[in-house]
Amino acid sequence: MKKIILSIFLILILFPISSGFSQEYSDNKPTLSAVLTSDSPFVYKDDEGYAVVVGAVENTSTLTSITDVRIHVNFYDDVSDEPLEIIEGGTILEVIPPLGKSPYMIRTNSQNPDITQVSVSLEGFNSSSSKSKQLSIELGDIVLDDTLRFSGVLKNGAAPINNTNVYLAFYDNFDPPRIVGVSTIPIGAVMLNEIINFSFNEKIQTSYVGFPVGFLLFSESDVFYSDTVDVKLPESEITTRLVTISDVSVLDSQGKSLSEINVGSTVKIQSKAWIQFSADQKSNETPYSYYVQIKQSGKTPFVEFIGKYDGRYIGAGSQSQSIDWIPENTGLFFIETFVWDRNNIPIANQGPVVLVVVK
Repeated sequence: MKKIILSIFLILILFPISSGFSQEYSDNKPTLSAVLTSDSPFVYKDDEGYAVVVGAVENTSTLTSITDVRIHVNFYDDVSDEPLEIIEGGTILEVIPPLGKSPYMIRTNSQNPDITQVSVSLEGFNSSSSKSKQLSIELGDIVLDDTLRFSGVLKNGAAPINNTNVYLAFYDNFDPPRIVGVSTIPIGAVMLNEIINFSFNEKIQTSYVGFPVGFLLFSESDVFYSDTVDVKLPESEITTRLVTISDVSVLDSQGKSLSEINVGSTVKIQSKAWIQFSADQKSNETPYSYYVQIKQSGKTPFVEFIGKYDGRYIGAGSQSQSIDWIPENTGLFFIETFVWDRNNIPIANQGPVVLVVVK
């Protein structure tokens, strides 16, 4: 069997991948460690048909920076235990400071439509001398309509630098938030104490689950780096909450409500929704996507399952929707529900969280 493999719908939906993979490190000092973060990595297919894995690595050391991070990704189909493609990539940051994080984005070399599953592992890293925090970023006004537009200023410190980039790591509305894309603004060489203006004007990718609600802005050069700036995207008019989620329940095949279920049994996660008015006043319909995210309880909760159902609310009033789930592991699980429009923008606040025990 493939180790730690999660099935995914690669065009319309991303499934998160647990960070609990076996890890081998190239430095065994007790002060040196790194992990795939609990911000669940996920996979989607881009507009050109390549499978893309996005996630983050955290340097858990309080003393030492790390570099040469190696992330191993196997891509599979539904038939064979042998991977269709094996890719090893690195993180966006060349050097991750102590207790710092860096996103990664790894893409297949081929446009293989048979890829449906993936496994990810952290293969190794090395200790590194630290870079100096002498870059700073200031952000101007943000405009979000069909594209995301903003300008900013990068300030350098007391030495010339090269290979300078500003990065944006977009994250979505799930809990915990997931990184759903990374964009790069190349800067290049910067003189000592120089101030550089930069701008961003790009349509945000929405081919994956989770319209970005914010981004992390940071910069790195050959010798300097900056703090990370957390930026919330402005809400568009279309994000007005049209729906209220209530009465989330776990049901058996007879419609009986459950608080305990057995591994391997099929249960139905059902929610009721109160629709205030339709998004399309002409047709009296509100197209929606209903998502269920199930996380296992623990010190570092990880996502066990994400399910999706596409439907249409007709008119206003109360309606219901449901998704089937077959639990594979025992433990205590949190069930979260979401309703987004077909542009992957929330039209309801997250539903009430429900706890269920799997035996």
